[in-house]
Amino acid sequence: MNKANKSRQHWREKLTPEQYRITREKGTEAPFTGKYYHSKDSGMYRCVCCGKELFSSRAKYDSGSGWPSFFEPADEKAVATREDFSQGMHRIEVLCSHCGAHLGHVFPDGPEPTGLRYCINSEALEFRQDDPESDD
Repeated sequence: MNKANKSRQHWREKLTPEQYRITREKGTEAPFTGKYYHSKDSGMYRCVCCGKELFSSRAKYDSGSGWPSFFEPADEKAVATREDFSQGMHRIEVLCSHCGAHLGHVFPDGPEPTGLRYCINSEALEFRQDDPESDD
């Protein structure tokens, strides 16, 4: 992760206050409020901080949790994880592997084929819709 290359001031100038709170201060948005929670558009979800591709819409599903949920990242190296003991719980935090942005958490109760539920804050994501003219 190269997050050390950017200052707090850089992130404060680049991000909205809510994006900063979530991605740089490990915050979370209220459940069922994120702009991508109900999205069914086809495309790629990228890190709002650095633009790295994180999750494909093909891996998105409705977990009922209140946050956009994915069963796998776009690439195994797109995200990093680490243990999180905050708020009196043991969870696995999900971060952008490129810039270190806090994205959300991953849980072992997702659908096949991975059995994982990447529960991600909409404010940590930027969506790019697939080009309907492309052959992909």
